[in-house]
Amino acid sequence: MEIPKDKILELLRSRGEHDKAEQAGSELPDTVDTEKHADVLSKLGIDPGDVLSNLGGGLAGF
Repeated sequence: MEIPKDKILELLRSRGEHDKAEQAGSELPDTVDTEKHADVLSKLGIDPGDVLSNLGGGLAGF
């Protein structure tokens, strides 16, 4: 699954994890492939399902 990096940054910031958001901003490409970048997402404490559930329809049409 592909997720826009901005959605991941938004999730981290909404959790108050600004340091992790900064790290993700520098380590992830603009479009994040959840399988390809699973190690980085895991290191950041991101479950791709969390991004989808917390941001709801924000990914529609992507």
